[in-house]
Amino acid sequence: MRARSRRRSVTAATVLAAALVATTPGLAAAADENLPPLRPSTATLTTDSAKACSDDPVYVPRAPDLRAVVEDPTEDNEPWETNAAGAEFALSWTDADGGEQHRTYTSPALKSPATQLWRTSDLPADTVVSWHVRAVDDEGAVSAWSDEGPGTTCRFIIDTVNPESPTVVSEQYPDDMAWHDGVGVYGSFTFDSPSEDVVEYDYSVLGSRHGRVRPEEPGGPVTVRWMPEHSGPYYMQVAAIDRTGRTSARTTHWLRVAEGRAPVAHWTLADPAGSGTAAAETGPAARAEDGVVFGAPAPSRTDLTATVALDGRGNSYLTPDVSVADTDGTFALSAWARPAATDTAMTVASQDAGDGTSAVTLGLSPAADGKAEWAFGYGGARVTGGSATEGGWAHLTGLYDAEDGTLSLHVNGTEVASQTGVAATAAPGAFQIGRARGDGGARWRGEIGDVRVWDRVVSGEEIERMGARPADLVAAWDIERTEDGSVPDRDGDTPLRLHGGTGFYTPDFDACLEDPECVEFPAGAIDGNDHLALDGADDYAATDGPPVDTADSYSVGLRVRSTDTSPDRPMTVLSQGDADRDAFRVRYDPAAAEWQLVVTHGDEPGAPETVVAAPGVPTSHDEELVVVYDDSEGHITLYVRGEAVATARFNASWAAPGPLNVGRGHTADGGWGEYFHGGVDTVRVFRGALTPTEVKSFAYAS
Repeated sequence: MRARSRRRSVTAATVLAAALVATTPGLAAAADENLPPLRPSTATLTTDSAKACSDDPVYVPRAPDLRAVVEDPTEDNEPWETNAAGAEFALSWTDADGGEQHRTYTSPALKSPATQLWRTSDLPADTVVSWHVRAVDDEGAVSAWSDEGPGTTCRFIIDTVNPESPTVVSEQYPDDMAWHDGVGVYGSFTFDSPSEDVVEYDYSVLGSRHGRVRPEEPGGPVTVRWMPEHSGPYYMQVAAIDRTGRTSARTTHWLRVAEGRAPVAHWTLADPAGSGTAAAETGPAARAEDGVVFGAPAPSRTDLTATVALDGRGNSYLTPDVSVADTDGTFALSAWARPAATDTAMTVASQDAGDGTSAVTLGLSPAADGKAEWAFGYGGARVTGGSATEGGWAHLTGLYDAEDGTLSLHVNGTEVASQTGVAATAAPGAFQIGRARGDGGARWRGEIGDVRVWDRVVSGEEIERMGARPADLVAAWDIERTEDGSVPDRDGDTPLRLHGGTGFYTPDFDACLEDPECVEFPAGAIDGNDHLALDGADDYAATDGPPVDTADSYSVGLRVRSTDTSPDRPMTVLSQGDADRDAFRVRYDPAAAEWQLVVTHGDEPGAPETVVAAPGVPTSHDEELVVVYDDSEGHITLYVRGEAVATARFNASWAAPGPLNVGRGHTADGGWGEYFHGGVDTVRVFRGALTPTEVKSFAYAS
């Protein structure tokens, strides 16, 4: 606030200043002049917080808050002075009798610049109210009104009536208690309201995140598209919003979504060896050329029983000799595939464009850096992603959603690539399995199974389910004391036999309770009542044979507690291999201060190794160590205490014929060693790759 009245001491400087003023024409007037505040800019005026000043009336649901920014110039200030400004608001309207009504309000002055507020009340509804504002400084000087010169008079109308509830109409999914088609099929929903001032509709489906849409004109209808991703009853709730922001009561539209339509074409490719045709679950049968070998292996942990093997030659493909996918609209295709090589482009399935080329291709793409990827091509668009590994099974799904022109590729149930704005492309030619037209045919080498084609969107839930290969628990050893030199697994058919002097650790709590000099209770067992106690010299436990095929996806884990927390040599807790080397082993290396997962690239002498490592130390506390190998992704990962601490690309797995060893592994010279000194419990073996979430609870698998 400007300070004009101040007590001043009379000094020589003051006298000198007075003399200077007296002898300098015009200086006295300038020093005492109070400049008026600035005209408020209409750009800073708002009605009801967010609505800008407009000559066309804005609609508000109640008597609004009026805001303006006011400012007083500083040119007339002494260095110690501050400015302050208030706002004089004025509004007017014509009442029902034609009389002019006026109301004003002046706010207290605040430090300039300031945002000033008038919280109005008792104003008439359905009436155009005009308002403007001017700034007032703390000495009473006023600015021009905000609508003078280039300014605009602000206007608003108070609307106190909520809009009526909207209607919801859908041809595909009417509210009629019947079940309608279906998962992956879009439906149109038209919202309309009898209220003519509705400018927006707020809607949600089954309590999902709300969406908002605006009609082309106030009071008009609007249509939205929606696609269900799973079957069952749904409800859509819609509210109309008028130009004031008032919201109607919500309308609830019930709909019942049926299961998704079956594929238009489906070949399991599990036909008997020697068949000349692949029978179709739906759609036309597929002719098999001479190079097709039925009865090939199927991916484990799936419902498939067999696949076809193709060798990449000219007569190694299948075709129904007709088109099965209407590519002008939404479509999808999927298949299981295992490549015998990844150094060249290969096609799992395609559909001909009719001009000697393929308009749709699903297959493998070799990358310049040696990392092969999966690819889905449609017209001139192409998306790639995922990891294609030689000898590794993968479930592939290519999807084109004509609704928004999205092309997407899914590998093993997960979307790995997508592109939007892709134009529809006609492919009137024949569907092909194992080859494509043009570019040398890009014929497939390896196995293919369970080829499907849809005329709808395949939902993410469906794709995930088709591509799932859930891990199976093969053996679980809940280690408790036994007397026959072996620990049975839960099913009793895969014993873990004890060797060397391996014994059990069983805490004797009772002895401590009976001993008056006992001041420290023994540590409990790692899990349950007992755990294996390994002395680090020659103790270990092993199965009779290989519990898991290490050439396929697998997961192995256990809980450990180290007795020697500062070892002077490497210690191995888990391994599986043959008589001379380990396919994998989990060890602690004190020289590197790391937990290491070591995997061997083959069973031949001198085969290279990959080391997956993370910093760590063995502790006297319990730790969980888990190995997860995913052959379809070509990755192997070491988990410690449920967290992935290190991972590496690895696609050189081999089927180790030897037993699972707990507490020892092979040394560099091919002999046995690196015996673990500590406790071991809760050993688990899975066929398949555990997910990160499953790793966290691997010990409780059943």
